[in-house]
Amino acid sequence: MNIKFYIQLLVWSAVILATFGFAWRAGWIARIATYVGETREELKKCNWPTREELWQSTVLVLVVIGVMGLFTVGSDFVILKVVRGLLKTGVS
Repeated sequence: MNIKFYIQLLVWSAVILATFGFAWRAGWIARIATYVGETREELKKCNWPTREELWQSTVLVLVVIGVMGLFTVGSDFVILKVVRGLLKTGVS
């Protein structure tokens, strides 16, 4: 490979290393580590659904989406007919 590639690799490595060093010095890395640790502890307290509960919820969501879709299509059809009827009769 050519020298330009290695120079770019070296520059990007230095930028990434400098950014990481700045974040470490500013305490951002420690705060991120604390956040991740606390999040893990909170997630252990969660009541996760069983496979059956998850399946039932998924089916319910799909059914509700289908019903809402049909309602939207039906409403759109009715409104379209009303507007076209009003435009044909010339009502302002």
